Amino acid sequence: MSSLPTVLIVDDEVRSLETLQRILEDEFDVKTAENVNEARKILETDWVQIILCDQRMPETTGVEFLKQVREQWPEVIRMIISGYTDSEDIISAVNEAGIYQFVTKPWHPDSLILLLKNAAQLFELQRKNEILSVELKMSPSRLQSTMDHKRKCLRDEYRCDDQIVRSPESCMNDVCEKIRRVSPYDVSVLLTGESGTGKELAARALHYNSTRWDQPFVVENCGALPDELLESELFGYKKGAFTGAVEDRAGLFERASGGTVFLDEIGEVSAAFQVKLLRVLQEGEIRPLGSSQTRQVDVRIIAATNRDLELEVREGRFREDLYYRLATVTIQLPALRERRMDIPLIAKSILEASMGQLGKRVEGFTKETLACMQAYHWPGNVRELQNEIRHMLVMSDTDQLSADMLSPRVLQAAPVEDEADLKVMNGLEGTLKERVESLEARILKECLIRNRWNKSQAAKELGLSRVGLRSKLERYGLEKIEQLHEGQDMAG
Repeated sequence: MSSLPTVLIVDDEVRSLETLQRILEDEFDVKTAENVNEARKILETDWVQIILCDQRMPETTGVEFLKQVREQWPEVIRMIISGYTDSEDIISAVNEAGIYQFVTKPWHPDSLILLLKNAAQLFELQRKNEILSVELKMSPSRLQSTMDHKRKCLRDEYRCDDQIVRSPESCMNDVCEKIRRVSPYDVSVLLTGESGTGKELAARALHYNSTRWDQPFVVENCGALPDELLESELFGYKKGAFTGAVEDRAGLFERASGGTVFLDEIGEVSAAFQVKLLRVLQEGEIRPLGSSQTRQVDVRIIAATNRDLELEVREGRFREDLYYRLATVTIQLPALRERRMDIPLIAKSILEASMGQLGKRVEGFTKETLACMQAYHWPGNVRELQNEIRHMLVMSDTDQLSADMLSPRVLQAAPVEDEADLKVMNGLEGTLKERVESLEARILKECLIRNRWNKSQAAKELGLSRVGLRSKLERYGLEKIEQLHEGQDMAG
């Protein structure tokens, strides 16, 4: 069988058949018939998706023939092509033969090809819909079993121990313990922390470890939409509520009833919209746009923000009553730089997931790579770490991801980075001399790592003698990292 969609062209004019076949044969498997008898034989022996039939033929009209086709082969997409635009023909074609499209001559080749491609897609959609309908009727229990299995997999995936990576001394122990304690109780939770710290991951862990785990979990980024669009997304709307509202639509609160709604970037919503959210939290009811009726919804709300909402409340930018409704329990997600001991475990977890997604495998990271990752302050948190690892994996041509593949900003990280060091290195504080020295230390470290700690090559690249390089290593404390590197090589 051809992998191309099959089009049957029925026309009593041989020249028209040849022209259509020449135009369509690159995109379709084209069958031709000069009369309806030939067309019926093809339909009985071949799997035809689309019929393109001339309207005026000696023995019958295209509409009459396609009426018969509709009775015997109802799944075939039926189209009429004609040089006549009699309105009665068009009405008859649509009403009696269920015509998908009435194509008038002259037609443009590109337009006709696009029209037939759309018809082929419609055929496939109808076929898949019929198969799904049969499966639903024949095996509802199997479908339910499949859904239950998927839900169980999601619940297992978002257990705290698996997804929020911890070590015995990690500050994530307290976070995971809070999630475990709060999850079973139907209370609102406010997740705070910098962007990229895993607030949505924590929200999913809260949901899939709760009594609502088998109900919907929906996400809305409140900072991405203006008030009007956000209201229609969350509350839904009635037909005619605004231009483009051609039918009723349920909002996320209604669709997620029984489950959990995660409102990300809650600190971005306007004062007017905060009042509407408060109504949902207090009364559990919504009113769709354009409706005079309220509807009850049963949702658990988890909100997240990278802002200090207590400060926002004090300065009058966020409603105090809404804040206390959202923050029944507050969970602070620590920045990645505050949990450096977790970085090797998180990096390995991200690498495993990335290898599965990208279809490329490596053995892992070198010890030096992990040491550099732990030294860097990761302003973008886990999201930045994920991007760095995926970049290394894509560009790698070795079995292990070595430190020289890291981005310059990671290579230039100081051996020990407290807040004062970071401010000097980033030019926020310090004298000119201190800033120049911090930059020189970065350049030295990056060069050494790029040359795999070969001091002769690094000295040559920097225009220094070995004695001069050694002096600078001692001056900036880089000999400690060099010793660590040599010790790791010996241990390896």
